[in-house]
Amino acid sequence: MVLSRAVVDMHSKFDELGRFADPSVLILTSLADGDKHGYAIMTDVADFSGVGLEPGTLYGALARLERQGWVEPLASETRRRPYRITATGRTVLQQQLASMREIARVGHRRIAPA
Repeated sequence: MVLSRAVVDMHSKFDELGRFADPSVLILTSLADGDKHGYAIMTDVADFSGVGLEPGTLYGALARLERQGWVEPLASETRRRPYRITATGRTVLQQQLASMREIARVGHRRIAPA
């Protein structure tokens, strides 16, 4: 997927929004499509959202998600450890996406020309 420069610029501006741009939703969305190791998560997130997660951000978020019980690490025979979204993580993601959908609906209505 090739993103326009405007979309890339928009995402870089979101980096300044702090918690609003929490990577947890991006990571959970990536894992909802199947188990992935860290690099595959970073690549997938960049492909579907245009947001480039740094390794420190990714692994810090994965550790938080694991402590919350929303993802779990899987056994691996290589040095790359895959992660899986849990049933609780799926529920949390569904709730977050519903909330984001409502925010987007209200936002679109409010910015629409009168």
